[in-house]
Amino acid sequence: MGRLVLNHSTNLEGLIPILKKLALNINIRTVTPAVISRVRGKSSKLTIRLSVKTINGYKAIARKGQTAQEVFISTDLSKDELKKIIDIYNEW
Repeated sequence: MGRLVLNHSTNLEGLIPILKKLALNINIRTVTPAVISRVRGKSSKLTIRLSVKTINGYKAIARKGQTAQEVFISTDLSKDELKKIIDIYNEW
């Protein structure tokens, strides 16, 4: 069971409950939401997708509306395994 690191006072609306559920997975050590930025495209609902591999795990991008937020996930899971877990939460 991992932990959710809350460094920022602002996060995408609806992101924290999803990250709390993601952190409950036994194979995930930490979930850290990071930089928020504006993007050109528009996403109607909150979606999370894996971006790149990092030293400790993966970086994911959470998008909603015209806002995106980086999320760092520390884990030993493979990209495919983590993507399957994230896809479950994207359907909610």
